[in-house]
Amino acid sequence: MPNLPASPTIQVAFVEDDPQIAEALATAIRAAEGLQLHGVARSVREARAMLRLPAAQVLVVDLGLPDGSGVEVIRAAQAAWPDCAVVVSTSFGDEAHVMQSLEAGATGYLLKDSSPRHIVEEIRAAQAGGSPISPLIARQLLTRFKQAGTPPSPAAGVPAAEQAQLSPRERQVLEYITKGFSYEEIAGLMDVTRNTVLSFVRRIYAKLEVRSQVEAIHEARSQGLLAP
Repeated sequence: MPNLPASPTIQVAFVEDDPQIAEALATAIRAAEGLQLHGVARSVREARAMLRLPAAQVLVVDLGLPDGSGVEVIRAAQAAWPDCAVVVSTSFGDEAHVMQSLEAGATGYLLKDSSPRHIVEEIRAAQAGGSPISPLIARQLLTRFKQAGTPPSPAAGVPAAEQAQLSPRERQVLEYITKGFSYEEIAGLMDVTRNTVLSFVRRIYAKLEVRSQVEAIHEARSQGLLAP
């Protein structure tokens, strides 16, 4: 029986000034199969130096750094490592920090109540094209979208011919995401692998032309694909 090709290693870098958190995250990354610690920085200055090295595939960034904001690092990473997925890991859960980070180019936003093991799983999701967002942050963003303008009901929504053509399984995944299930839970409910769920998610994002779970839910509701 021929040997199957090994999955490519995900190169991960992070910016974190808290020594205990940095050590816990580094340990989790080193212990995780398929992940390799690419670099560690503890300040904006160190992060800028790290960004002059060959690119990582995923960069995890704290926002509260001793010499500035992690938002500066996100902007610099967009220029230096344009293909790198940037995930925020911070204690700041207010709307201003969230929107500044997403506008700077972050594809995910996690609060520091996430365990290192959970962050490792979200790193995999980010590298696979997902946009990991803590539930509290997702609710804030959905509230923001709602206040900006209530999505139309299905009856008054986009004509069927102009709706994104989601398959039944893709709609099922989107419904589960809307209800707050994790990718692992969705995989169990659908009796498929987590990688299969991620494939569904990537196709959903492509068809809806969005980059995150929150945007996917908002756009699907706007098109009448989900109940308002």
